[in-house]
Amino acid sequence: MQGIPDPEILQFAAETNRIVLTHDFDTMPKFAYERLAEELPMPGLFLVSQYEPIGPVMEDILLLAVGSVGGEWNNRVGYLPLR
Repeated sequence: MQGIPDPEILQFAAETNRIVLTHDFDTMPKFAYERLAEELPMPGLFLVSQYEPIGPVMEDILLLAVGSVGGEWNNRVGYLPLR
């Protein structure tokens, strides 16, 4: 989805009920918080530093996928790896 504007990515995620994982710490959180302020749906956003080792990040993604219940991450912004 590279090159697609952040608001469109967040809108697509909301329409398809998908959580967004991104390396974009600069603009994506801003648009996510704008959606929340406007009371628009947002299934969740996780920010992942591109400098983090992939192993712990993948372990946390698996943990979230297996251990989360539907809608648990709605309207939330989080960071991976979990700390």
